[in-house]
Amino acid sequence: MEERNFIQCIVGPRQVGKTTMVNKVLSDIEVDNQYYIAENNNDSTWLSQIWETARLKLKTGKINELILAIDEIQKINNWSETVKKEWDYDSVNQLNIKLVILGSSRLLIQTGLSESLAGRFELIQMTHWSYEEMHEGFGFTPEQFAWFGGYPGSGKLISNESRWKNYIANSLIETTISKDILMMTRIDKPSLLKQLFQLSCSYSSQILSYNKMLGQLQDAGNTTTLSHYLDLLDVAGLSKGLQKIYTEDYRTKSSSPKLQVYNSALISGQTQITFKEVQKDTTHWGRIIESCIGAHLLNKSITEDYEVLYWRHVNDEVDFVLKYKDEIVALEVKSGISKPTKGMYQFKKIFNPKKIYLIDNKVLSWQEFIQINPVDLF
Repeated sequence: MEERNFIQCIVGPRQVGKTTMVNKVLSDIEVDNQYYIAENNNDSTWLSQIWETARLKLKTGKINELILAIDEIQKINNWSETVKKEWDYDSVNQLNIKLVILGSSRLLIQTGLSESLAGRFELIQMTHWSYEEMHEGFGFTPEQFAWFGGYPGSGKLISNESRWKNYIANSLIETTISKDILMMTRIDKPSLLKQLFQLSCSYSSQILSYNKMLGQLQDAGNTTTLSHYLDLLDVAGLSKGLQKIYTEDYRTKSSSPKLQVYNSALISGQTQITFKEVQKDTTHWGRIIESCIGAHLLNKSITEDYEVLYWRHVNDEVDFVLKYKDEIVALEVKSGISKPTKGMYQFKKIFNPKKIYLIDNKVLSWQEFIQINPVDLF
């Protein structure tokens, strides 16, 4: 066990195993610990009280260190200021209380960390489960992973697809939007946020201009509002608007977004079509595969620190562009959707990528690709 140094902050979307992982570690190590889950009615006084309890145990329990773990800490108002005060008190008084905090709202957690706790924490970001993790944990095939996605809590429900869909819609999607976004962030148009998420799922792996979004959404307001709401869906681990790569970096943020979900279960969990039926629909299945690949790239980008972009000019398009340490690679996906391939040729002339990959059933299959760490593509 290393010395007390930094607050360990674990963040990530709902139902990806943060709590399970921390409790497993706490049960396996031979160090006294206390674990708490914050509730909506808890306040900074409650946080200080459990901290004092930890200090008392350290003082009277004949132990020289203790781990204090607090889950769902974003539910506590002004949590970061209280944590700063208590952490600094322990540091000054040389009290060996090691702190682990967990949160589902990446936006609120990171805001608190940057405002009050700069230099005092290490951030551990957990993502949606990969194919390899779902295969090892639940025996998923690549096809099952593409459709049922990477939520471990739903892994045992896929034999009853209607029950599985209900879990995804109510226990994951609704809870994430209602608790992690609407309750934690001021939203002037909550119905618009929900509509935008639905649109992100319907058009996942497709480019959709803000003007087209405005035309499909009720009470949409303006493009600034849509861009802000897309950012909120991103930090909640639901969906993201990928940006177009330009030769001039400053133009990237002004591009039309390519919508992309973080987990393909967010698409299939809201449709009437079944796993068996979708594989017979070449176009629909092809979009699921492309969304699965995009989700794989997005989740790995969080831990591996690369950018996921796209490129399009008139009719020429490159599905995914990865940027890592000033180098880029390009990816073309062909799995059931007919697309022009000359886009890659035009892209190569303009950007001179380090490498180009074709994901299809002949060169590199999508089943193989979702088992590859994208950094290895460079």
